[in-house]
Amino acid sequence: MSVTDDPLARTELTFLLGMGFQLVLREFVTRVEAAGYEDLRPIHGAVFQALKASGATGTELADRLGVTKQAAGQIVDELEEKGYVTRKPHPEGGRRKLVVLTDKAFRHLTVAGRILHELEAELAEQVDFPGLRSELTKLIRTMAGPNLPALRPIW
Repeated sequence: MSVTDDPLARTELTFLLGMGFQLVLREFVTRVEAAGYEDLRPIHGAVFQALKASGATGTELADRLGVTKQAAGQIVDELEEKGYVTRKPHPEGGRRKLVVLTDKAFRHLTVAGRILHELEAELAEQVDFPGLRSELTKLIRTMAGPNLPALRPIW
C-alpha cells in the first residue's frame, strides 16, 4: 500500500501525533521493563527528567510536570519508597525540601537512555528522524514560542 493510499494519510494531525507517541512509548516501556525496571511507569521517567539537573522542590516539580502539588507529592512519596529519589534540606534553608535523584535513578536513566537510542536507531531505518525532529520543533515553537509548556503526563 502506498502512503497516499493509506487511510492514515487523511487522519487528523493530533491523532497521528498521539498514535505515534503511544506506539513508541509502549515499545520503550516494554524494553525498559525487560531490562529490570518493572517498578517504574512513564510518569516516573518524566519526573526523572525534571529532577536530573539539580533537583526541585515539590512545587517546582508540580509546575514542570503540569500537575497539582498533591499529585507531585504522591509521585515523590512513591519514588522515595522505591529508592529512586530522596528529600534533602533546601540549600536556602527554611522548611522546603529539595527532591533529588539517587544513584539508583541515575543508573535507570543510563539504561533507559541506551534503550531509547537503540529504539530510535532501529526506527531510523524507516523514518526520517532529522526531518521529523525539525518539523516537530517548528510546530512546537510556532505554537508555544520560547516558553515551552509542561509535558503533562496524561499517559
